[in-house]
Amino acid sequence: MPSPATLQALRTFVAERDWDQFHTPENLAKSISIEAAELLELYQWGQTPDQTRVEEELADVLTYCVHLASRLNLDIDEIILSKLEKTNAKYPVELNQGEINKSAEP
Repeated sequence: MPSPATLQALRTFVAERDWDQFHTPENLAKSISIEAAELLELYQWGQTPDQTRVEEELADVLTYCVHLASRLNLDIDEIILSKLEKTNAKYPVELNQGEINKSAEP
C-alpha cells in the first residue's frame, strides 16, 4: 500500500490538472494494460533492460492501479488480502512449495 504521503501526492497531481474527469474505471483499466505492456516490452527478447526504465514503467502501472482502486472505492489492502486468502486455499503449500506448475487442491 502506498504511504499516505504518496497517495496525497497522486491525488494532488491529478486534481491540479483536473484529470479526474478522465479517470473512468474503463480508462484506468485500459491504462493499466497499456503500461503493463510497456513494462513487458522492456524484457522483450530476454534482454536486461535499463533499471530506470523498469522503475518508471512499474510506477506507471502501480499509479493507475491505485487510481482505479480509489475510483472504485476499494481498500487496496483488503482486496489483496482477500485474494491472497482465496489463492492460499486454492494452492496449498503442501502441493505447491517449490513447484513451478500450480497444483490445485484435490
